[in-house]
Amino acid sequence: MTEPHRGKKRMEIGFLMDDLRQITPKWETTSQIMYECNERGHSVFFLQPHDLYVRKNHVVGRMRNITVPRGLGLDLYWQALLHCLDQEELIFETVTDLDVLFLRKDPPLNYEAMAFLGPVSDNIFMVNAPTGMINGNSKAYILNFPDIIPETHVSRDPSRLRRIIDDFGGDMVIKPLHGHGGHGVIKVSNREQENLNSLINYYVQASLPYPERRPIMVQEYLKTVKDEGDVRILLLNGEVVGAMGRRSVSGDFRTNIHAGAEAFKHEITPAQKEICRRIRPRLIKDGLYFVGIDIIGDKLVEINCVSPGGVPRINQFDRVNIESEVVDFIEERIIALKHQKEGLPELETD
Repeated sequence: MTEPHRGKKRMEIGFLMDDLRQITPKWETTSQIMYECNERGHSVFFLQPHDLYVRKNHVVGRMRNITVPRGLGLDLYWQALLHCLDQEELIFETVTDLDVLFLRKDPPLNYEAMAFLGPVSDNIFMVNAPTGMINGNSKAYILNFPDIIPETHVSRDPSRLRRIIDDFGGDMVIKPLHGHGGHGVIKVSNREQENLNSLINYYVQASLPYPERRPIMVQEYLKTVKDEGDVRILLLNGEVVGAMGRRSVSGDFRTNIHAGAEAFKHEITPAQKEICRRIRPRLIKDGLYFVGIDIIGDKLVEINCVSPGGVPRINQFDRVNIESEVVDFIEERIIALKHQKEGLPELETD
């Protein structure tokens, strides 16, 4: 753990996320970043989406100060942090008084919170930007990159989806547009005539009038996932900071850790680096500074921007500290933004 770089002030950093009591800190990306912030002497605050409200035209958060003494190991740090949550004192602070706000609530995205934060997003640095997260939260976000993704269709029409699967002639994958952690992702085929119609009707909620149905994604099943698994790559400001492979160990075709897959060390290939290069400009344009992307073979299958994970496992495999790079980035960004506002020349970064 390191002190803030020379010339970089101690910051007030908020984390908007789920209840900290539900987290296992050893394997959570958020807890690693929080720990790094605390160890550098920054003030750390915690709030949940329901803690946001508006007072006299300003967005305010019911926050708890969870800054604790430095030098504790992660387990003791977390115990001290949870003790802060048990205190009655709440800090009612205007959100823009913070230097940085990490939006790390697990999916699904809380659109009410995004609506509150959107109007003030120019006045506080957020990781990631609310508008970018609203766009990137849907699995349809990969359609921004049509030439590097598997064959993909989205529809709410059961008969059209059935024709797509019949014409494709092989295995395909059905995904809810706003699912997460592999929930609701299934493999289908026209060889399974008995259940196919029922599954499609269920997923699109075919009993509802057409405008009220739920559109779903149907995507080419990439067979390499069975033997090779997929690759999770973490990008910070569009640059690769780490990667790991994931493979099912239960016969399930899904490779999500939450679905029981195992993670393993992975060296990024030239083709995977090229995918990262291709998507970088769009991610930065949308304010998606810290994302996880999933690749199968040489195809991009998903972009995760709401609460991307993988830091603890990648750290373990590669003997790195990705959270340190993340906090370096926000420290440098805050200094740059300060100089920009004051009309000062930019400082060279370390």
